[in-house]
Amino acid sequence: MFQLSYLYIRHTFLIINKTRDPLQTLCTRAVPEDSLPISPYENEPWKYLDSEEYQSRYGSRPVWADYRRNHKGGIPPQRTRKTCIRKNKVAGNPCPICRDHKLHVDFRNVKLLEQFVCAHTGIIFHAPYTGVCMKQHKKLTQAIEKARECGLLSYHIPQVEPRDLDFSTSHGAVSATPPAPTLVSGDPWYPWYNWKQPPERELSRLRRLYQGNLLEESGPPPESMPEVPSRPSTEASTDHTSPQSAP
Repeated sequence: MFQLSYLYIRHTFLIINKTRDPLQTLCTRAVPEDSLPISPYENEPWKYLDSEEYQSRYGSRPVWADYRRNHKGGIPPQRTRKTCIRKNKVAGNPCPICRDHKLHVDFRNVKLLEQFVCAHTGIIFHAPYTGVCMKQHKKLTQAIEKARECGLLSYHIPQVEPRDLDFSTSHGAVSATPPAPTLVSGDPWYPWYNWKQPPERELSRLRRLYQGNLLEESGPPPESMPEVPSRPSTEASTDHTSPQSAP
């Protein structure tokens, strides 16, 4: 009985396989993905911002003005997505730069870069404020820095004054130069060049520390170096010749 049921099941399975289409007819080749559209402004991206198409689409407002992020809940994430395009696939609700294939981030595209810089402080807007993805935000930051280095974007460097003290005239070396007659009296040009006698307490401490290495003082040190009297040239010549004339 068991052998008959096994043969019946096997016969039925063979009949079904003969009537079914082969596996190759059931498999279909995947449709090739369409590549991203080619922008005519890739080499000269600044011309797109002067075209009528750009004016009709954005007007005088920035490209990120009407953009709204999609997120769960009422509090948006502190960081935008990493990128909007992966393997030529554009994500849903792409950022203001990725949604328009004619916008290109370039350091020569000054009008586009100015939309992402605060006109009052010169600070680059954060990615959550404009809504651009982190990849485009990194490109914008690098392009803005390069445009500033090349002189295409102007920026203001604030001058910070010292609050508590004016250091420009606080030291004598940078103060007004004293008049020349001070040199006539023998005083040095600056007051800190004057000799100041160290306190006796400090001298006694140094004597105690270096008592084995100090020489005995025979008297007060001279105020100036002694002058060596100059001898006539005739006396000097006789000194050199006298040893030779001796027997």
